[in-house]
Amino acid sequence: MRVLVRAVSTNNLAIGREVFFPEGAYLQMKTGMIPAPASDYVDRLVGFYRLDLATYHQKFFHLTRSTFLRVDANARFAQWIPPRACENRVGYWHVPGVRLVFERDHHVVSVAVASLISWRGVWYVVHLGPNPRPRDVGTLDGYQIGPGTPGPAGGC
Repeated sequence: MRVLVRAVSTNNLAIGREVFFPEGAYLQMKTGMIPAPASDYVDRLVGFYRLDLATYHQKFFHLTRSTFLRVDANARFAQWIPPRACENRVGYWHVPGVRLVFERDHHVVSVAVASLISWRGVWYVVHLGPNPRPRDVGTLDGYQIGPGTPGPAGGC
């Protein structure tokens, strides 16, 4: 998660891609389940991730100073998503609503990472901001004054 915070702090998609769900894994999961999984990966998943990195950067690092404090997660929300669920050919572990906690302007604030997926034992960001979302714009997920609470459970 420190790599993700570094990507947010610098608004650097190349750094952010180090912790983003790999394209090969996405194609394995989605081929035969959705139309055009390769373009969905690039246009929707990576596209939203790029927009969200910029939005998170703007909130926490543009014209202000933020210090990353910790990650809060609730292991009880980790859920096995079986094959065929959520338009996926293979199963995976998923955890929603992990919190990134910062100190900004002498106050504790936090924001969610909407969705992490474990692939071959490594956790990756698959949705930084909410999914689905009402518009194709960068979106903070669950911004709160204070550390917030991880979750809620559920999702794909």
